[in-house]
Amino acid sequence: MVELVAIQMTSTPDVQENLDAVATHLAQLEPHKDRLVVLPECFARFGCRDRDQLAIAEEQDQGIIQQRLSELAREHQCYMVSGTFPMQSDETDKFAASCLLYGPEGERVAAYQKIHLFDVSVNDSTGSYQESRFTKPGEHVVVADTPIGKIGLAVCYDVRFPGLFEAMGDIDILVLPAAFTQHTGEAHWHTLVRARAIEKQCFVVAANQTGVHANGRETFGHSVIYSPWGDTLAELGEATGIARCQVDISEREELKQNIPVQAHNRFRSHFV
Repeated sequence: MVELVAIQMTSTPDVQENLDAVATHLAQLEPHKDRLVVLPECFARFGCRDRDQLAIAEEQDQGIIQQRLSELAREHQCYMVSGTFPMQSDETDKFAASCLLYGPEGERVAAYQKIHLFDVSVNDSTGSYQESRFTKPGEHVVVADTPIGKIGLAVCYDVRFPGLFEAMGDIDILVLPAAFTQHTGEAHWHTLVRARAIEKQCFVVAANQTGVHANGRETFGHSVIYSPWGDTLAELGEATGIARCQVDISEREELKQNIPVQAHNRFRSHFV
């Protein structure tokens, strides 16, 4: 059995405060050798100007954020998805929104950079979002083959682009760190995340930001874990906390045999 965990946070502009919040949440979990923990998007710094993320952008495998995450994964002997935090790119005025997967020994197993950037207008207190102004989009689809299953990595706005998930091929678990706005979350969060579980016939762990942040931005919460059939296995409301459940990854096999979607698919992504 694999335990899936989504941590829901109201992250602040203070990096240390947010890292300590992650540690506090993890301290509530009893030991489990096969556990996957997923943090939300922008877990390390949120509620500030996008340009402020540049100040904490880290080099690969260096910096306090990566060091602490590695230590926490090793301490709790779990797989951990870092949500996102800024890492340096080859453009000095832009960072990469990086989502790292750490293993139980604290090792970096995989690294994904958010591909689809949130450049939209929303009918909320923020109004206009221009993520690409300070963020460089990623280019690579990332799937990590681990002892607990094949894990596909995606972030927030990515969920609206099903071609990305087709390009992942067969996966056991999809992780989706997010900072979905209150307005778009109310309309689309559950529909989009559940659709990805059903179409991929995989478990989905979607960890969201929640509440009102320091700059007035509002996020939706409702971190959720779905089964390959689309059943809700665990969900939070608007409070910070942990959504968790234990699953048998092998249950996917019967579903794939009974409804062989991949075999029937007549349209293949050029990434596959």
